[in-house]
Amino acid sequence: MKVFVVNCGSSSIKYQLFSMTNEDVLAKGVLERLGTNQATLHHRARGQSWKLAVQAANHTEGLRTILDVLVDAEKGVMSTIGEIEGVGHRAIHGGEEIRGTVRIDESVLEVIRRNAELAPLHNPPSLAGIEGAMAALPDVPHVAVFDTAFLSTLPPKAHRYAVPEQWYTEHHVRKYGFHGTSHRYVTLRTAELLGKGADQANLITAHLGNGCSMTAVAGGQAVDHSMGLTPLEGLVMGTRSGDIDPSVVLYMQSRGFSPADVDRVLNKQSGLLGVSGCSNDMRDLLGEAEGGNERADLALEMFVYRIAKYVGAYYTILPRCDAVVLTGGIGENSLPIRQRIVRSLARLGAELDDARNAATVKGRAGPITTDASALAVWVVPTNEELMIARDTRQMVRPL
Repeated sequence: MKVFVVNCGSSSIKYQLFSMTNEDVLAKGVLERLGTNQATLHHRARGQSWKLAVQAANHTEGLRTILDVLVDAEKGVMSTIGEIEGVGHRAIHGGEEIRGTVRIDESVLEVIRRNAELAPLHNPPSLAGIEGAMAALPDVPHVAVFDTAFLSTLPPKAHRYAVPEQWYTEHHVRKYGFHGTSHRYVTLRTAELLGKGADQANLITAHLGNGCSMTAVAGGQAVDHSMGLTPLEGLVMGTRSGDIDPSVVLYMQSRGFSPADVDRVLNKQSGLLGVSGCSNDMRDLLGEAEGGNERADLALEMFVYRIAKYVGAYYTILPRCDAVVLTGGIGENSLPIRQRIVRSLARLGAELDDARNAATVKGRAGPITTDASALAVWVVPTNEELMIARDTRQMVRPL
């Protein structure tokens, strides 16, 4: 069975084609600058790579272009697009209405439209991509895997804010969370690596990239999460502030900033970039800090400090903690940041194993703490696309 996984942004389409027999990736790529004269398709298959200038005015044309490449005699991996038996879509926000993976129909599309106000940067392009894919592949089942689904198990004491009931019932103000597909994948994978059933796993999972989030997992289910109504709450991120006193927003508006100005600054000019003043890229910041840049070093300290605070908070609400799990671009690849994180957890008994930390790179999973460590810290690479492909296979052809 072949499953086509699609992840659409406002001007991009990321894709992977899986053979689900052995969960092999047959082809993958990204179409960038969709709708412009500089639209470019980066495609990889059979150990080769291509960079192609394409004409694609919208998501429908972009997906048709990608499908043409997948059946191309030189670059493709299929004889016909009829070999695709299911299309899996990364969907961002299903509100409170969708709490799992679903076959896409008009009612699902309407939920995505209705929740666009809660995810204005993500739901509209996701919807455009789904509709484009359904137009390009009208006879194939389409499946939506929502980022919010894994986090729908948060109890009211965790997902509600202490605001008037009307704000919740009429305006849907609550914690929804994001990166749920990644947190679900690493939960299942870590449980497997620990020799446990998923329902036995008690973990603190940390997805650390340009966007960062953490989840407390008890018995395989999410019970708390760092992001909130939007992806702005929680950890210090590449360009997002994370936790902040809400009155700061009102204060800055009183100083002449418009709501749009404050939104832009908190989401795009804060975080590591805002504190350091030089970059949101962890590699650049580490180099700057080593060279004596105090603002860059402060940004790194704040990044690690916020993670340690969330670990401490989640540690207290779990029945036990089998492991803290690091994933995402930073969690999987930045040895110095992983070192700082483990050392920040020394009060909980975490002891870094330098050799393990150095070896757990390039897609390798494993612990980076010593066997004697009272708190285990693991690195487990995430694979959201594979999670989407598995869900799609299950929905189209149940095992």
